[in-house]
Amino acid sequence: MPRARLHLVVSGRVQGVFYRQSTAAVAERLGLRGFVRNLADGRVEAVAEGERADLEALLDFCRRGPPAAEVGRVEAAWGEATGELGPFGVRR
Repeated sequence: MPRARLHLVVSGRVQGVFYRQSTAAVAERLGLRGFVRNLADGRVEAVAEGERADLEALLDFCRRGPPAAEVGRVEAAWGEATGELGPFGVRR
């Protein structure tokens, strides 16, 4: 199956609630490559590559977030995988 790329920007109460760590744990479990990081404006950004079904599962998680999060909006953009991303991790 062709690999895809998913770029997410998540708004709401998503910083300081283990959103990045939870997202990374889900992405690692799904075998995705990429990263998640906080943005200066309070949003969280994630970029992931992998099988489309696995990326859809990550998107589903990001729409809910961990228990303490309050996700307001998820902007998702799909593209073709570039192969440039390393193992999924949290960036500062």
